Parts: sequence; structure tokens; C-alpha cells
Amino acid sequence: MRIFATYNIKGGVGKTSTAVNLAYLAAREGQRTLLWDLDPQAAATYLFRVRPKVKGGAHGLVTGRRPAESVLKATDFENLDLLPADFSYRNLDLDLDDAKKRTRRLGQLLTGFTADYDVVFLDCPPSISLLSENVLHAADTLLVPLIPAALSLRTFDQLKTFVAESAKPRPEVLAFFSMADRRKRLHREVIEAFDGAAGVATTVIPALSIIEQMAERRAPVPAFAPLSRAALSYEALWAEVRPS
Repeated sequence: MRIFATYNIKGGVGKTSTAVNLAYLAAREGQRTLLWDLDPQAAATYLFRVRPKVKGGAHGLVTGRRPAESVLKATDFENLDLLPADFSYRNLDLDLDDAKKRTRRLGQLLTGFTADYDVVFLDCPPSISLLSENVLHAADTLLVPLIPAALSLRTFDQLKTFVAESAKPRPEVLAFFSMADRRKRLHREVIEAFDGAAGVATTVIPALSIIEQMAERRAPVPAFAPLSRAALSYEALWAEVRPS
């Protein structure tokens, strides 16, 4: 089982859209796929038309009082299941702080799915927190969306330091440019400066209104616009990161 986490310290960079679209693409090619929405805003949960309600809340999951399997939800797409989020996830750091092996608890919970799924995606909230430490220990790969601008690159440097200073095992970190507008000179210059850089994917996800339509359609882009430039971009990104 391969675990990907869409993560960035900075919000509003395309983490959820990446997790939703890549999870759909993995499932479409026949891989048994799970997406765990870890954000109390529950955007991924909403996009998959699942009610943002977790019986027992985050506390029940972390303490083991509510088995994770009991809150799994099927989506409208074959091979793709969801662990939904709700507003109780705002207290996830406090719940993890009370748990045994508090920086490894997320990974422990995920081991229970090893026989059931080939690929897991974690859609993470923007933060540096105890949940973030859990994600670093649980994930094999961090997928880091970056808007091609100075502040986004600064937070990427902070993230790399955070990962480097964390206890082993550490995930692979793969960044990619997201919400890119090549009409903007700054965006073009930043993307060109990182062309061929280690740890940066070659695929660039463009800033397109059709990606924003995911919230209206409540579906991944390749499901409702399979020939669109956005869908093809996510397919290219998945081709770069998919397990061999």
C-alpha cells in the first residue's frame, strides 16, 4: 500500500483538488483507492457528495473507540472509498496528543487498511502541527502544490526544513506548480527557474476555471471533463508519481 499526502504549510494552493483528482485517476485505472479527508473544512468530503459527519468524531477514531472501517464511505466511483471529515477534526491535534505513540497514531490506523487498498491519499489541512508530524511518519510521499510566487516558495523552504528535522522514516517530498498562470511574467520566471530541479515535478497544473467547477459539479475534473486541459494535466502528474 502506497500512501500519498497532499500537504503544504500554506493554504489555498490546490491540495484538495490534487487529492481528489489523483485519487479518482488511481481508482479509474483499477487500483483500490482510499482518500482520507483530514481537514475540518471537509472540502474533499463535500466534493464526493458525502455528508460531513463522523460517528464518534475524530476523538473516537484516534482513541480506537470507533474503528476506522466503521466510518468508511463508498463514493460514486468504482474502487474509490472515502474516510470523511467533519468539524470535530479541528480538535485532532488535541486528540492525538492524548494518544499513545502520538506522532505515529495516524500510521497505526492506516496499517489496518493494508490488505484492502493499493493507494491511500491524505488530504491535509495547512499547518505545522502534531497532525503534520503524524502525516510525515505515515506517508511515503508528500505531494506539495506550489503557486509560482515568492511567498509560496518561502513556505516550501520551511516545509523542507520541517521534514529534514523530523524523526525517521521521512517521506519523499515532491513539489509541483499549481494554479499557474503563464500569462503572468512572475509565474513564467519561477517555473522556468525550477525547470529540472530535484524534487520538483515537470507537470504544471494550470489555473483554470474548470478546476473551480469541481465544487459545483461535485466530481473530479477527469470525470466530467475528461478531455480538458486540466484533466490531462492531472493525468500527467499522476503518471509522474504513480507507484511503479
